[in-house]
Amino acid sequence: MCLAVPSKIIEINNDTGVVEVEGVKKEVCLHLIDDPKVGDYVIVHAGYAISKIDETEALETLKIFREIAESI
Repeated sequence: MCLAVPSKIIEINNDTGVVEVEGVKKEVCLHLIDDPKVGDYVIVHAGYAISKIDETEALETLKIFREIAESI
């Protein structure tokens, strides 16, 4: 089972980017994203950003994940 966690692009260097989620940073490939920009939220799978996600939806999803983690 895969869990898609929205990640925010905080740095871009050619076709590679650094994303951050809940303080964790990871380098990802941006080849599959049209016109990536710092500040965009993306879904990452196996080291590749595979799609952009709306900021409002990304923040709501992260809020729900935090609530689930706190209830465990």
